[in-house]
Amino acid sequence: MDVRHLELLRDLAERGSVTAVAQATHRTPSAVSQHLRAAQRDAGVPLVQQAGRGLQLTDAGRLLAEGGREVARALAVVQARWDEFRGEPAGTVSVVALPSAATFLLPGVMADLADTAIDLTCVDADVAESAYGALTADHDIVIAHSLSRRAPAGADGLSVRLLVREPLDIAMRHGHPLADSEKARPEELVEHEWYGVPLGFPFDSVRVAVEESTGRPVQIVQRLRDNRLIEALVAASDRVAVLPRFTTPGERVTLRPVQGIPTGRYIFAMSRPDRAERLAVRRVLDAFTSVASRVQTGA
Repeated sequence: MDVRHLELLRDLAERGSVTAVAQATHRTPSAVSQHLRAAQRDAGVPLVQQAGRGLQLTDAGRLLAEGGREVARALAVVQARWDEFRGEPAGTVSVVALPSAATFLLPGVMADLADTAIDLTCVDADVAESAYGALTADHDIVIAHSLSRRAPAGADGLSVRLLVREPLDIAMRHGHPLADSEKARPEELVEHEWYGVPLGFPFDSVRVAVEESTGRPVQIVQRLRDNRLIEALVAASDRVAVLPRFTTPGERVTLRPVQGIPTGRYIFAMSRPDRAERLAVRRVLDAFTSVASRVQTGA
């Protein structure tokens, strides 16, 4: 059994299409299809079947794809043991992170790794919660968030580590009428216009909770992704918005928790199990955990 065939089937299972596999592995779709045919000849049974305009794995294909994951993890374990034998973690570790979480985590992580032989490469990605899991196919570590202690949707089969809980507050300009109270009451919040986030983004759950608490709709005037942009707009108006506490400086806006509604998000580090076995990846994950702990305690 050719290990390369198992890897190909695993890629197809994770990426969902021949085109996606071709793009990720820098091959043409015809080359990927040719390798799939070779894998089927080797197996002696159909491994893929037509599904609309694309292909999907058969039961046999899914079985071997899972075998590909097991082989990849076993090889990673051996590599980690070899790295330990040689004395220190080394190599490139790729990280893709939610920008607002990376803001308070990455500087400390990079400082922690400065004297190691690890080369950390970073990309920021602001996507819907359910889309972060798929990014583990191309990156060693994915920093994502969820509104509950459960891992984000799409994390099934991944190695997941909870890093920190970050409160989500209501941001308002200095001197705003709501700033006179220590907490923002839901019945007062619905009297003001909001800057919101796209539907499906975790922060929008605060808006939903306020509406459920009051039985009244929140008026969203704009749905935006960038926290710094939202912060600037809030600072220049009487509108309010949901912003994360750790990365929203107090110079421009005032932050208040919502009274009676526990609002916060949980930051997770996610990896494919085989990638998580690498000694260098484990060292980076430990750095994220350490920095997150310091942020949580205010150290």
